[in-house]
Amino acid sequence: MIPNPDNPFPREDLTELTLVRPTITRPNIEVGEYTYFSGRDFERHVTHHYPFYGDRLVIGKFCQIAAGVEFIMNGANHQMNALTTYPFHIAGWGCAPPEMEDLPCKGDTVVGNDVWIGQNVTILPGIRIGNGAIIGAESVVAGDVEAYTVVAGNPARLIRRRFDREMETLLERLRWWDLPAEEIEKWIPLLTCGDLERMRRVLKERLQVP
Repeated sequence: MIPNPDNPFPREDLTELTLVRPTITRPNIEVGEYTYFSGRDFERHVTHHYPFYGDRLVIGKFCQIAAGVEFIMNGANHQMNALTTYPFHIAGWGCAPPEMEDLPCKGDTVVGNDVWIGQNVTILPGIRIGNGAIIGAESVVAGDVEAYTVVAGNPARLIRRRFDREMETLLERLRWWDLPAEEIEKWIPLLTCGDLERMRRVLKERLQVP
């Protein structure tokens, strides 16, 4: 059975697991199909996301986002090139905000496909996380994360690569998350197979790689 990507609750017995995309209301958040969150209100975990900054949160398909994950956006950054960091314009003083070039805006936060983000992870503004990465629980992600790596800690640091470079290249060529749902369903036994050498052979045959 293929779940409906537009149904926030793919399983009636797991009411705290929601597919994120059909719950999004903000125009500056984009989430791919089948990415789920262990909670009910994903947007409450995207903080300091003020429209006047223009920054976006972009998350790919089939990501797994655990409970307590927080995406901190650029609105949390304070001016650092002046005598004070105090944001008078936000705190009700009725003054104009600093010029955008004086604020440390780090751009969009972008998460690839098939990324697993562990419980209570904090992701700082402007971070880019590659496909297939794993972020350990309680980590603070302060720098970009390469595809198919495992990172953890505060700040999050590389623990290991998940696969060798050949397997990473094969997975990037396959891009299974972009296949039609009916084809993904057929691939599930292979995608969840722990015999990586068997999978290497299958992928090479599928992609016609010698």
